[in-house]
Amino acid sequence: NRCSKNHASEREIKSLSEEIEKLKNPENLGISSQLAELREENARLKYRLNILKRVSQSNQFNKNMLNINQHLQKLFGDAIRMAFPDLQNPPLSVAPSQQGRFGDYQCNSAMAMAQMMKANGQKVSPREIAEKIVENIPFNDLIEKAEIAGPGFINIHLKKAFVSKLLTTVLVNGVQPPPLEMKKKVIVDFSSPNIAKEMHVGHLRSTIIGDSMCRLFEFLGYDVLRLNHVGDWGTQFGMLIAHLQDKFPNYLTVSPPIGDLQAFYKESKKRFDSEEDFKKRAYQCVVKLQSKEPEFIKAWKLICDVSRNEFQKVYDALDIEIIERGESHYQDMMTDVVKEFEEKGLVQLDEGRKIVFPPGHSIPLTVVKSDGGYTYDTSDLAALKQRLFEEKADIMIYVTDSGQSGHFQLIFAAGQMIGWYNPAETRVEHAGFGVVLGEDKKKFKTRSGDTVRLVDLLEEGLKRSMDKLIEKERDKFLTAEELTKAQRSVAFGCIKYADLSHNRINDYVFSFDKMLDDRGNTAAYLLYAFTRIRSIARLANIEEATLREAAQSTEVLLDHEKEWKLGKCILRFPEILQKILDDLLLHTLCDYLYELATTFTEFYDSCYCVEKDRQTGEVVKVNMWRLLLCEATAAIMAKGFDILGITPVQKM
Repeated sequence: NRCSKNHASEREIKSLSEEIEKLKNPENLGISSQLAELREENARLKYRLNILKRVSQSNQFNKNMLNINQHLQKLFGDAIRMAFPDLQNPPLSVAPSQQGRFGDYQCNSAMAMAQMMKANGQKVSPREIAEKIVENIPFNDLIEKAEIAGPGFINIHLKKAFVSKLLTTVLVNGVQPPPLEMKKKVIVDFSSPNIAKEMHVGHLRSTIIGDSMCRLFEFLGYDVLRLNHVGDWGTQFGMLIAHLQDKFPNYLTVSPPIGDLQAFYKESKKRFDSEEDFKKRAYQCVVKLQSKEPEFIKAWKLICDVSRNEFQKVYDALDIEIIERGESHYQDMMTDVVKEFEEKGLVQLDEGRKIVFPPGHSIPLTVVKSDGGYTYDTSDLAALKQRLFEEKADIMIYVTDSGQSGHFQLIFAAGQMIGWYNPAETRVEHAGFGVVLGEDKKKFKTRSGDTVRLVDLLEEGLKRSMDKLIEKERDKFLTAEELTKAQRSVAFGCIKYADLSHNRINDYVFSFDKMLDDRGNTAAYLLYAFTRIRSIARLANIEEATLREAAQSTEVLLDHEKEWKLGKCILRFPEILQKILDDLLLHTLCDYLYELATTFTEFYDSCYCVEKDRQTGEVVKVNMWRLLLCEATAAIMAKGFDILGITPVQKM
């Protein structure tokens, strides 16, 4: 049993480590005649310990991709602790080298450690520190050599055989996520349009970013709940129901043909602002809806259903899965939430309002309005509590525009103040994003100054992508079905990628011309590159089964510098995902995929995968290990696309 063997190895590692530490202590050395003997014993134990560590490591790296950076950090972390056991929380810095001549990775801890030791009154040069770190690196399969350069940089060279083995693991088992220590429950709150209003370009960002975050957590093995916190409750429903009663008096028996809900909303708003009687009736309708009178609940449901159908068109086009759980879901919980804050003495009265001041904030939350009604603050507090206690979420991400950042900081601070969660144990975060700008660098609007409807934007994307495909004469080579698939892949892939490839915190300029350009860091370029990589084996008439067999039996050679560069780039994928998991910035993945595609192009231009006769064009030689590098590149790109919510096609 591999698992029990691993535990036994780990126990032995622990006891040997303790024995070595004892031997290091001069008090335990006794008389000097025993010193040589003890030193010999120490060396023997170290050797045994290293062998056990190697066995333990090799059992861990079977199917899952190894995060090389994380593994190096562990090795260097151990080395630093062994070399400087008295240094508290020593800094650890390992990163990929920017230039190949400085090795594959670099450890730059020595300089910071020298500063730290100087502050403690110890004067040691960074180079001496680096030498001691290198001397204490545990035995491992990963590092070929570690060289000290300049004032104390440690240049790390990886073993080609080990990197080759990791690439074979990807080829044989597919792109498997690194092992997960604990399967946590993740809730991502995203999209969140308002009922009776059109989805606009602002909802596009929340929908695309939130979906991609969910895909990342899902791939890494977390239990993910995707929530759509729609605005489906509140005073606006009073005017909508009153207008519905006037326009379609038999709505209870005949389903009202509300074609354009946006126009319907505008009509009711106009009446609400100009007709006093209508306004009074609208307020009465709100009271009856909140009292859950059956015919008012039915009217409310009818309006919600019309909106839902419109939202679903967008979700279907963009391939978004999401569970609707709007503000109405939390209505019955709000009374208890207010009561809990009152019982703990956290509520203050302010001109009839009930307010809560979270610590460290000068702006309060309003939990009850002066008319006795609840607010967004109350429903967001109720949602936070429900997700923590009923859903038992370990991680909660709210994906909305950055303008709501202040509101969520207040909600989270109130949740901590009342003792609902401890941020050291539960991660609750607002992932804000900037606004979408037009090419004039102003807020993205139609020519008439209206907000851009999302449905219209997606239609325009389809039209533009078809124009692009016809311009590239793809219609002459693809069947009608293949052309439609390529059109959707390019249109929606480019819209998503243009959003995700920008740092979400910044505003970004929406430009169809830029996003459909097949040069530079765009989905159009990556999709074409991916299709080309996928076609290399096909054009050489190599079957899938042959490639699968070769993956098991052929060593991936990395002798050419471009093979080596590509192999290392492929294996950085888990590091990239870990970084995004930490900071929730998805543009890092886009930058990586672009780097992978350009690194592949360098490799393909320098290394023949398939050699053909110049006269006949017949295949004379297949360099199978290079074809396997093509396959590994394509596998990583496909998984990257999947996390970004982009669907590549076989032919383009």
